[in-house]
Order: sequence, then C-alpha cells, then structure tokens
Amino acid sequence: MDGIRELLSAVRDADIVAGNFRGLLHVAIGRKVTRPDGSTVSMGVTWRELAAELKALRFDQDLVREYGADPDDLTARDRERFWYAAISVARVDSAEAIAEADRLAPKLKALGFVIGPPPGAAAVPPPPQPTSRFKAPPPKDRDKDDKTGKKKKK
Repeated sequence: MDGIRELLSAVRDADIVAGNFRGLLHVAIGRKVTRPDGSTVSMGVTWRELAAELKALRFDQDLVREYGADPDDLTARDRERFWYAAISVARVDSAEAIAEADRLAPKLKALGFVIGPPPGAAAVPPPPQPTSRFKAPPPKDRDKDDKTGKKKKK
C-alpha cells in the first residue's frame, strides 16, 4: 500500500492529476505499476484502499467533475466515503478510463513508474517456434515385429 501512496503523491506533486484523474484511478485499481528496474510498486488496490489514500493525501474533490460527477451530490460527510462514491461513479473499467490511463502512462514513466497493460488485455503471443519443412508421420499403433503395417488383434 505504500507503493500506491508513493505513486499518488508523485502524480499530485508533479501536477499531472488534472485532466487525467479517471485514468489515474484506473491505473491505481487495475494495473501493475513497477519501477524501471522491475521492482513492483503496486499490483493494484481495492476501491476502499484507494479511497483511504485519496483522503489521507487530501486530493482536491473537484477532480470528480472531469468525468461528470458533481462533488455536492456525493457523500460529503466523510471524505473516505466521498472518494469511494467518486470511484464508483468514475466507471474505472470503461473504455474511456483505459484510454485515459494509456495517455497517462508516458507521463508516469517520466516520473519513474512503468504502467502494465490493462486487466484482460491480450498477452503478447510467444514468438513462433521454428518448424521443419517436413513433418514426421504420426506414430502408428503397431508391434515392432509387424512389417505389414496392420494392427494386430488382441
């Protein structure tokens, strides 16, 4: 969980949250985040964990306007509940959120975070194996002593 706090703090301090908030939510919840050396920062967090981090880091509540939510309509008594409701309205699994996360990824790379592919993305297929031009015939079910090529009855 410290890794996600590190990511959120870096994004907020670099002032790249505005215009990328839904993509940031998508990255925090559903993507693997690593460092360039391969060390894991985050494997994704739950909505509740993310809401707690957004509350602790005092993110601006007006960010929810980016995806059409009104901060006054969301639960305002408790900031953690506010962020939980904001995440639920954001549709972080939508095509728009994935596209925003993809646009955000190069900016995060400049901050030292490598963003993995979205969940359910097709994995890169393995390279094709070299094959011979001539294929071996399939094995036949016969005895070694039988030269006729016919199966023996048992």
